[in-house]
Amino acid sequence: MHLLSRAILGVGLVAGLSGTAMAASPSNGLGQAWPNAPDVSTNPNFHVYVFDFGGVRYIQVNDANGNVLGSVGSAGGIFLTLPIGRYANLVDTPSQPTALPAATQPAAAPKPVYNDGTTAITATPLSNGAMQLRAADACGDPVTCNIKVQ
Repeated sequence: MHLLSRAILGVGLVAGLSGTAMAASPSNGLGQAWPNAPDVSTNPNFHVYVFDFGGVRYIQVNDANGNVLGSVGSAGGIFLTLPIGRYANLVDTPSQPTALPAATQPAAAPKPVYNDGTTAITATPLSNGAMQLRAADACGDPVTCNIKVQ
């Protein structure tokens, strides 16, 4: 009986610890300057970190100094702007388009910072010193994007 109790306790501890690790791991560091996640940026002037949790992919864009600029969540072609980052109010998505402030113009062409084949993000410097992030579906043709290869 004592051996059975130890076995049940051991299984319970392992199950509890693995559940805690799985719950904390995918979103660990979202909103931080230097999260414990790989930098997947396609541009050396930015840092991009990806967190997957609950079927949603969260993508955070930081500048070269680690300042969080903005973040989006993406799932099934739907985008959600997260309220984190210096320029969260300037994050533009198909689901939540953003207008530029009055008398503000792009100061340069958009720079690609992230593309995973599903989601693409660009950063556009603005004339007032701000940075606009734009997230969009990386596949330009919805028919092609929705074809499942078997």
